[in-house]
Amino acid sequence: MTDFILVIDEGTTSTRAMLFQPDGTIAGTAQRPLSQHYPSPGQVEHDAAEIWDSSLAVAREMVGKAGGAKAIAAIGITNQRETVVAWDRSTGQPIGTALVWQDRRTASRCQELVAARLEPMIQQRTGLLLDPYFSATKMEWMLVNRPDVRAAGDKLAFGTVDSWLLWKLTGGTTHATDASNASRTMLMALDGNGWDRQLCEQFHIEAASLPAIVDCHGPIGETEPSLFGLAIPICGMAGDQQAATIGQGCLGAGHTKATFGTGAFVLTNSGERPLHSSNRLLSTVLCQEAGQRSYALEGSIFVAGSLMQWLRDSANLLVSAPESEALARSVPDNGGVYMVPALSGLGAPHWRPEARGLIQGISFATTRAHLVRAALEAQAHQIYDLMKAFEADGVKWERLRIDGGMVANDWLAQDLADMLDLVVERPSMLETTALGAAMLAAVGAGIHADLPAAAAAMDSDVTCFEPKMPPAERERRLAGWRDALRRV
Repeated sequence: MTDFILVIDEGTTSTRAMLFQPDGTIAGTAQRPLSQHYPSPGQVEHDAAEIWDSSLAVAREMVGKAGGAKAIAAIGITNQRETVVAWDRSTGQPIGTALVWQDRRTASRCQELVAARLEPMIQQRTGLLLDPYFSATKMEWMLVNRPDVRAAGDKLAFGTVDSWLLWKLTGGTTHATDASNASRTMLMALDGNGWDRQLCEQFHIEAASLPAIVDCHGPIGETEPSLFGLAIPICGMAGDQQAATIGQGCLGAGHTKATFGTGAFVLTNSGERPLHSSNRLLSTVLCQEAGQRSYALEGSIFVAGSLMQWLRDSANLLVSAPESEALARSVPDNGGVYMVPALSGLGAPHWRPEARGLIQGISFATTRAHLVRAALEAQAHQIYDLMKAFEADGVKWERLRIDGGMVANDWLAQDLADMLDLVVERPSMLETTALGAAMLAAVGAGIHADLPAAAAAMDSDVTCFEPKMPPAERERRLAGWRDALRRV
């Protein structure tokens, strides 16, 4: 009987379970939307109980499709990063809502810490910048503002979404997080073996409430037998962007990928030593294997696919996200319209949490197509800014591998190639985040010997987009973008 790999991919806007065969073929997919809660401007929350219920439901659907738990060799988990869940160890129930990575409520606290000149120390230790994006200030905010979190005492468990799912899947027997997710909390030193005592004290967080830090593949835990009928080993775990980097086969130093999901995230494999950026990029753990870490340099953009969702659901300019490609092609250019999609602040390389979005250049000649095209063009503009920041740090992209649902849009893929003046490669299988988690689980379960072997066995064909835009047109676009960005 085929040994399937079950991946739970818990994202920002949906929860999915995917069934993979050892050659990377997808044998089944189940998906449920995840509710978004916006209590105030700049605040974004999820219901952790909904995350668990949805994850269990889609996982059970895929276990049934596989023919039962006996057909599942291993489970891999990948997740939205930085989002914080607090729960009660004795009941396994969440305490309040989860604070999502997009949440900006701790911006003023981050500015206090910047004013206290703590950012250089934090960046040196963690590779991160002081921004509400990361987990530490979210945990601190919960302790200060939620009495139930404070009152939990030694029963309090903090974790990112991977550790929340692991806790629930194992029936509360395993409180752990992998090193890639731990590196996004601002509480782990890049070269440290556990949680950093000084950083935990800085944010008033008891290390005992945090999960153990483990490898990204290996025997991480086993599911509670009652969930699926039999215990299934959990053998792979990584944050979504690290998983996508692995799924793209970016296993050598210098390999670069960009994932276009809710946000857009560029990671360049930096090998066995972390690169410390002088241009406001992030250094992060890519993978930990047998206690040894590889690292990546990362640029994080907060709004990408979520802009299409906003155009569809709030602005009513789209019926469906795929319609954006036809609209972009229906006009010869953007008609002078530029969009800065700072709906939840600006990420790298600007790091302006207080920034808000802007649409510039509207006239009576502006149509719905111009607005949608400007939204798509904004993706390439933002990635261009990141490329220049990487170059300033001494990292030059030779080509760019792209993935995520948004880049099924051929027009967008070509625009990226044109604006970056680079070859852009898109795999035929766009679900590289889930594929990376499947690769990790396959190695952890002994199906493949190591990640290079898994990448070779589970690879897919690629489509290449060659740059075609004249330099003068590229510069005209960039000049308009820079003007709009200055106004934000």
